[in-house]
Amino acid sequence: MKKKVICVVGTRPEAIKMAPVILALKQEAWSDVKVLATAQHRQMLDQVLEFFHIKPDIDLDIMRPNQTLAGLTARLLLAIDEVLEAEKPDVVLVQGDTTTVMTVALACFYRRIPIGHVEAGLRTWDIQNPFPEEANRVIAGKLAKWHFAPTEVARQNLLKEGIAESDVLVTGNTVIDALLMTASRPLKTTVPLDDSKRLVMVTSHRRENFGKPFRDICEALKTLAERNPDVQFLYPVHPNPNVKDVAHEILEPISNFILCEPLDYAPFVAAMKRAYLILTDSGGVQEEAPALGKPVLVLRDETERPEAVEQGVVKLVGPNYENIVREAQRLLDDAGAYKEMARGVSPYGDGLASKRITETLREFFS
Repeated sequence: MKKKVICVVGTRPEAIKMAPVILALKQEAWSDVKVLATAQHRQMLDQVLEFFHIKPDIDLDIMRPNQTLAGLTARLLLAIDEVLEAEKPDVVLVQGDTTTVMTVALACFYRRIPIGHVEAGLRTWDIQNPFPEEANRVIAGKLAKWHFAPTEVARQNLLKEGIAESDVLVTGNTVIDALLMTASRPLKTTVPLDDSKRLVMVTSHRRENFGKPFRDICEALKTLAERNPDVQFLYPVHPNPNVKDVAHEILEPISNFILCEPLDYAPFVAAMKRAYLILTDSGGVQEEAPALGKPVLVLRDETERPEAVEQGVVKLVGPNYENIVREAQRLLDDAGAYKEMARGVSPYGDGLASKRITETLREFFS
């Protein structure tokens, strides 16, 4: 008899990292896979699912304009509980550290349904940073049965928290599975770029950077663009008004700065491949860009992904004007410093993470 597996996705990064797992499970004779979309981020989620030819079986369409974390959590908990009651899954898989992940883990705990946590064990050890992601993943980690850790560092974090060694498996990160599947295809950017210029790519949307920190990031980007007219800057801007309004106010007047809507996954990967340097506060980009040989400056003071920092291919600069300008300019001017960071080191996986996750569940249910 087949076992019912529900795979949950709420945001674009979750969809990217869960897609290889969903596709692998759909090839398994023992599994009856259903995809649950909470649509915590509606439009960006849909783009990724369509690219990987995944159609949600259940769609909660939970997103509301200007939603609060409390409101989102309350709506999610009630809606997910109704799904669990109706579907009665044998296992639920979640990925990462969003409010969707935390809420699904709690709902499953209440109904004694085992949870598999993909990308488990990431920690900054600061419950306020990143906010609310650190709390979300700690809570999910306390409630999960299977902990699919992307690296040995993540595994050690879980063991420090008292998780049984037998419940933790180092799989690599499924984002590398998705990246390798995508980067091997012919890809095009959907934004016209000048091939004669080096490209600096930017992504920034973290909640903890809202307000003055994000204004400082934008002012630093403005300075870099004005000092380097021979360099092209590309920023796919997150739709949150706390990001979009400030970015357009400060950066839109600059001739060599392209602001665009969020890119679909394939054009985003194409832009990363085309980039000379990437500045980001995204967790996923910290994992993807080093695998493509791109230096990364992280617009955060802390990271739960220290492996690439230790390898020297990612550097923390924070939402700090002086740090951003200094370190980015150094990489634009100093070929030796650039070469040292552009080494193509990928500490986050070999493209087989989804296979390892699938094998673990197969062995358990057999």
